[in-house]
Amino acid sequence: MSPPTAHESVFRAWLAEYGGIIAKVTRSYAHSVPEAEDLRQEILLQLWTSMPSFRQESSPSTWIYRVCLNTAMSWLRGDGRRRRRIEPRADLSEMPEPSASPADAAGSKDLLDQLYGAIHAMPEFDRALVLLTLDGFPYRDIADITGITENHVGVALTRARKRLAELLKGATHELE
Repeated sequence: MSPPTAHESVFRAWLAEYGGIIAKVTRSYAHSVPEAEDLRQEILLQLWTSMPSFRQESSPSTWIYRVCLNTAMSWLRGDGRRRRRIEPRADLSEMPEPSASPADAAGSKDLLDQLYGAIHAMPEFDRALVLLTLDGFPYRDIADITGITENHVGVALTRARKRLAELLKGATHELE
């Protein structure tokens, strides 16, 4: 086996460092474990083929997020939408989740499932805004990733937060 090329080495390092971004995007845009794996493969392919176009004008995490979100939204509109079926969210429980302790895991998992369920119900652009905000990206980076102005980020994010709050409120009422 030959030693990895520079391209392969950078790709592997990015996967090790930014793999969480891929996981969050796939979980937010796919409705089942098989769909998440399909989307993950599509994202990895896009990242690999797009790497030569990375010009270091932004941080790798910003660029990776942009590729992941654009791929996920295209996937939903294209092949993903044709295959997509509304499936019980219980299928998402098979996806690995980091947890602090077994005692905390049950409560955290319920909250996380509610959050991802609400995110799934949002329009795809709002999903992107919510994910980027949850990851702590500043408006400047969100604007760079999504291609909108910083001012529009603020307006769109305010609307997305309201939608998310309404969806989460509805989810908690269903549990009562």
